[in-house]
Parts: sequence; structure tokens; C-alpha cells
Amino acid sequence: MPHRTFLAFIWPSLLAMILFIAIPIISVAYQSLYIEHEQILVTSENCGPFGCTSSVSVDRAAMARLAEEQPAGRYNGLGTYTNASHLATDEIAAIVASSENFNEIRNRIMNLPFYKALIFTLAYTFIVTPLVIVLGFIIAVVVNSIPQMLKGPVIFFSLLPMLVTPLVGSLVLFWMIDSRGIIGAGLQALFGDPTLSLKASPMLTWVTLFVYGIWHSAPFAFVVFYAGLQTVPTDTLESAMVDGASRWERIRFVVMPYLLPLASFIALMQLMDNFRIFEPIIGFSAAASATSLSYLIYSDLRAGNSPLFGSAAATSMLTVIGVIILLLPVLHRNWREFNRKV
Repeated sequence: MPHRTFLAFIWPSLLAMILFIAIPIISVAYQSLYIEHEQILVTSENCGPFGCTSSVSVDRAAMARLAEEQPAGRYNGLGTYTNASHLATDEIAAIVASSENFNEIRNRIMNLPFYKALIFTLAYTFIVTPLVIVLGFIIAVVVNSIPQMLKGPVIFFSLLPMLVTPLVGSLVLFWMIDSRGIIGAGLQALFGDPTLSLKASPMLTWVTLFVYGIWHSAPFAFVVFYAGLQTVPTDTLESAMVDGASRWERIRFVVMPYLLPLASFIALMQLMDNFRIFEPIIGFSAAASATSLSYLIYSDLRAGNSPLFGSAAATSMLTVIGVIILLLPVLHRNWREFNRKV
């Protein structure tokens, strides 16, 4: 394709990426270098019939002038990235110096807010993503093999979890696992324990969030794999059948290699989507047991009367870096596959 024709095709997408991706990321990176201004306090004395009392309040006018002069806040450099709410470099050094063994070091570091959120985010990503791919592939193979007259209703019901918004879906499941919900009450009756609750244990909360993530995302993998199954060469499958290959062997040696690029695509999308888990934590009210990097950003932006924009920006940049690190192996594999074909 001539360069001029290529540029004519690519410039609308390139302009949109610059406006809605590149510039916001640069803006967030810039904001992460600044922190909020220190409050300017004034002491006033109120005198009455019974004497005088002093009160301290924020000087709104002075704060407004300061915000007008320095709208981004006070320059802090990389200090926000290394403070106790993020990478906590000083705190980790103190933990290593004062701990007796590796287990104590690990446990104390995992109690730091950023690393606690990072552990759950990584656990959610690396557990939910492969299970979504496997479950979506199994559903696609099963649906592809059922009679034609049943495929429509089965596909419709298989797509229902994806049609429900994450927040609404998590709220529905949250009510179902309540002690008065169908799942919660059923488990209590099954185990004969009226005090059993899926909300009481942090581990059960994690498991519930994982199950919800798989339930919500599996339809996406199913749709992609099902569309790919329609393009599998029938001649190759018929030749395998003539050679005596079983159904499992046809799936393993014909279908799976053919759909491998689609699996890479699903993994790419799911890694990005799962690493920014947020809505289920809100829907399940699970912040006490499970927090994610996105939830930390949400908490910073809702910090009382003074949102912590610098802290939220720093967490956002660390999240972006984490997503890039996660995607590098998949992108590297696709790049090698592209070069091999070329």
C-alpha cells in the first residue's frame, strides 16, 4: 500500500489514540509528580459573656490563591511513588532490617496497602484469565456439536452473563450469597450450619470474586472461539476422521492449533480487563477482604473533602506499567509469530 494511502486510512485512528489515550496518560504522569497543598490554617478568637475561645479553621481565600498559582499542587517528584501508600521503599527497608525470617518479611510487606492490592489483583488476573479461556473453549465446542435447532436458545442463555453490567451482576450474586439468599441459605442447609457465611472469610470472599469473574467473562471467550470454530477447515477434520482420529484427538491436534491465535487474543483482552478489576469489589462490599489497584485509585479520589489526585495518579501509572509488563509476553509471542510467517 502506498504511504499516502496508508496515512489516509490510519490518521483518524491515530488522532483518536493521541487525544484519548496518549494525552490523558501524559497528563496523569504529570499529575503524579505533584501532591496536594498543605492547608493554611488560621486561628480566630471568639469572645462572649463567658470568656474567649480559640478555633482553628482553613483559610479558604489563601488556599484559593495558592491553587490558582499552582493548580497542580506542590511538586513532589517521585516521592509519591515511594511513599507508604505505594512502593513503600523506606517501610520495606525497615521491615527487612527488623524481621527475623522470610515469612515475617513477606507477611508484613503483604499488609502494606499497595502490595495487598497488588497481590489480589495478580491472583485475580492469573486465576480468572486461564479459566475463562478453558471454560469458553469447552462451551464453544459443546454448543458447536449440538443440533442446529437448539443452538439459538443455548447461545442466547450462554451470553446472558456478558449482557449484565459488572456492577449489577456482582450485586445480584452478592444478594444470592447472603444468608437470606438462595445460595447462602442453600449452603447453610446443606452443611447444617446456620452461621455459615461466604462473606465472613477473606478467602471465601476471594473465591466468590474469582467465580463471579469467570462467570461474567466466559461468554466473551465463548463467542470468539465459537466464531473461530465455524472457520475450521472441514476437509482437515474429515481427513482426521478417515484416519481413525477420535473426537478428542481431532480437537487436540486440529482444532486447538487452529484456534491458538484466538486464544492469544482472548488472553490479551482478559489480562487487560482483569488487571483493572473494580466493580465486583464495590458490588460485593469486599474492600475489607479484597482490594485492587483500581479500588485504591477510587479510594484516593473519594478521600474526604480533599481528593488525593497525586496519589491516584501515581497508582494509575503503576497500574499502566503493570498492564504493560503483563502484556509483554503475549505481544512478544505474537511478534515472533508474525516474523515467522513473513
